[in-house]
Amino acid sequence: MTGDTAEARAGAGRLLSGLIWNALGRGLPLLLALVLTPVLVAQMGLERWGLFTLALALVGVFGILDLGIGPALTRALSERMAEGRGEEAGQLVGTALLALGGLAMLGAVLVFLAVPALVGRVLNVPPALEAEAVTAFRILALAAPLVTANAALWGVLAAHQRFRAANLATIPVSAMYYLGPVLVLMVWQSLVGVMLVLVACRLLNTLSYAWLARPLLPPLGLGSPRLVAPLLRVGGWMTVSSVLNQALIYADRFLVGAVLTLAAVAHYATPLDLVLRMWILPVAVAQVLLPPMASAFRSHPEVTAGLLRRGALLVVTLVLPPCLLLAGLGDWLLGLWLGADFAREGGTVARILGAGVFFSCLAFVPNALLDAIGRPDAAAKLIAAELVLFLPVLWVLLQGFGIEGAAVAWALRATADALGKSVLAARLYPAARPALRRMVLPIMAAVLALALTAAAPTLPLAAAAAALGLLGTLLLLAPLLTVEERGALRRPAEARRLLRA
Repeated sequence: MTGDTAEARAGAGRLLSGLIWNALGRGLPLLLALVLTPVLVAQMGLERWGLFTLALALVGVFGILDLGIGPALTRALSERMAEGRGEEAGQLVGTALLALGGLAMLGAVLVFLAVPALVGRVLNVPPALEAEAVTAFRILALAAPLVTANAALWGVLAAHQRFRAANLATIPVSAMYYLGPVLVLMVWQSLVGVMLVLVACRLLNTLSYAWLARPLLPPLGLGSPRLVAPLLRVGGWMTVSSVLNQALIYADRFLVGAVLTLAAVAHYATPLDLVLRMWILPVAVAQVLLPPMASAFRSHPEVTAGLLRRGALLVVTLVLPPCLLLAGLGDWLLGLWLGADFAREGGTVARILGAGVFFSCLAFVPNALLDAIGRPDAAAKLIAAELVLFLPVLWVLLQGFGIEGAAVAWALRATADALGKSVLAARLYPAARPALRRMVLPIMAAVLALALTAAAPTLPLAAAAAALGLLGTLLLLAPLLTVEERGALRRPAEARRLLRA
């Protein structure tokens, strides 16, 4: 079918549609969570709220049990479709689901058995809440197989670029993750009811994904365990990369607490959490790049290089304006949100991190290419090296400059990550080198704009640096656009049609 060619899968319409829907799928539930969090805190009280946040963290831990099979399935199915081997999809998905289901069930049983010790010995749970917490966490353990099944089914939908349908199913279920507990707590003041709602949301998510994936696959079957070995290899390295990245995200907070004070942790971690919200945009871009890149990288290197270029253009264009805003007004925005005292202590940190997060966002594009060509191990080894090198630098800068030094260390690490992944992408996939070289000058202009904006001593100078830097970057990006992309920019009304793609 012509609609399944590498060129068609890499078309601007499909990429823009997927980007918009993925951003909505992540962004809308986040906005609802921000609105409902104060309501939930008031309904639960601080102690139950603390347990609730730990429960959400436990769901995140369950995500490790999928061993990266979701994106690994996306890559494998996309590659098979490009090679005309789509009939293998049923056995591949069926075998992967069985393997993941068994692992997740084992994890669920272990968590179920460990909950009393976790609640009674590890967590400082008040005696009056212990029985409720044990029951609630044991109910949540039932979600482990659903989390892994959702990851695999999302991988199927992503491989077929069904981002609109997948996110239309995800958004209401994700919204119920916060709205459901609010409604339950009106009639039942217990974490047990809240956990029942969370498990029901996961089950509904699984059923909706299965219903959407069913017509895309041949009948599910079981094949040799060797069929999923490449999935486990690729997905395992993706998991290692994700775990190491999480370690990097949280290591600096613990070091700040060890070297300085808990108040310093709050003044550092709060602006960091704020700027990391921008990951919604590059993650959405990376998710839509992976399927067509995996389809095209062997047979159509020029298409794959074009996807890399287009992804970098999207990330720079979408992320640079808010990064400039944070670099210039981070202290003012922090004061508007949390008060003048907080802004006085953490404002400079917010401005430094606002500039540094630009590089962190850029790294998602070459990382998507490394995943697509089956080399997530290269990214994982790079992050491991960063972890070894970053911690001593962080320690030195913390000792000399406090939390502002920690922010500088974080920005340097983000810069090294983006540069390192770009170098790896160019070395491991030579066809990408021209596209990466063409992005150097616009990115240098963006870096200069961010540095001048963050260092500006007054608001007018920061605004001037940001405006001129943004204009200069966009002028340097303009020649990199194709005729099709320029036409889409001149016809913004097409966005409505693309949303229906």
